[in-house]
Amino acid sequence: MTLPFFALHRPSRSGVFFTLFGGLFFIFLFILFQQALFPQEQTSAISDVEKRINQIDQQISNLKSRLKEEEKREGSLLSSLEKIRLNKKLLQNEIAAINLRQSLANQELNELKKKLATTQKTLQKEKGSMDKILVTLYRFGRLDFMHFFLRADNLETFLRESKNLSFLARHQEEAINNYLKTLAELEAMEKEVQEKIVVINSLLQEAKTKQARLTEEENKNQKLLAEIKKNKSTYQKMMAELQESSEELQKLLKRLQAQEISLPSPFIPLNERRGQLPWPVNGKVTSRFGKERHPKFNTVTVNNGIEIVPTSRDKTIKAVHGGRVVFADYFQGYGNLIIIDHGLSYHTLYGHCANFLVQNGDLVKPGQPLAEVGDSDSLNGECLYFEIRHKAQAVDPLKWLKR
Repeated sequence: MTLPFFALHRPSRSGVFFTLFGGLFFIFLFILFQQALFPQEQTSAISDVEKRINQIDQQISNLKSRLKEEEKREGSLLSSLEKIRLNKKLLQNEIAAINLRQSLANQELNELKKKLATTQKTLQKEKGSMDKILVTLYRFGRLDFMHFFLRADNLETFLRESKNLSFLARHQEEAINNYLKTLAELEAMEKEVQEKIVVINSLLQEAKTKQARLTEEENKNQKLLAEIKKNKSTYQKMMAELQESSEELQKLLKRLQAQEISLPSPFIPLNERRGQLPWPVNGKVTSRFGKERHPKFNTVTVNNGIEIVPTSRDKTIKAVHGGRVVFADYFQGYGNLIIIDHGLSYHTLYGHCANFLVQNGDLVKPGQPLAEVGDSDSLNGECLYFEIRHKAQAVDPLKWLKR
């Protein structure tokens, strides 16, 4: 094996300089490699995913609170439907959170794999240099200064150049320590990759379990709805509960009518837009205003509004006129309900909503998105329940909307 230059002959000044420069340059490259290898992991994409996960976790917490409140209610068909709906929504949110966590874990796994590949490639390139340094230090100790002293021209040369060689040797040893440290970090990353894969597989299994439970809740919901539509006594019980909810809504509207609200001035009164109001959602009217006879049970019910089933992918519910949101919450029998005060004792109501896009007290403009069409407390699946009230009395919405 070839001996190191300082063990074979007396080094020249220029040789020592270039050797020293080469050693320092190697250290500089190594530091750059370390910095490039471990950049900040928190990217904006990951931050966005984490933010969305926090939002869904908050929704999950709210749904669990709602479920606890619903459990306290007396057993009724409306309450049973609402508990099923809340469980479905809870499971859907939990699945969404699991999918986001899985996406986040996959992003982190990909970053780890990139670092692993970069580390392995760089370590392979530097392996030859490390081997030479280790062999030299093993055969000659830190540096064979006695051998160098015997070959030096004079004491001055020895003192000057041995100092440079000691400096180089010290940094070669530091480079070796850093190299070994990187190997340890590589091993830790490989372990973290395996742990991340275990987490992802666990999330996949959890998502499958939640999906199975969601299917069970959906079947339970369909079974109860079928029972209501098939059995006359069950249907009449449901209609009685809905009538009670209608009376409670009437009381709420009278209280809201007595409240004074401020609207921006000037504003166009709702009654001036009769027959010209835009539709709250594009769809087909499946239930009309007024008396309605059941085709099977021959019973008569009175509808204070209409139901609209969306006929396009856009299920956004929009305000038909400007006003202020005076109610945005769950109301039994109507599901998630929004009530807007348009001034001069006019109100519009939007029921069976999914997610609210406004909250109580908000000022809204005509056409502003309010919510998404949902199925909360609906007997007919996804649809919008829409009412127009004047002095708390229901009027036919079809006479107010554009034809």
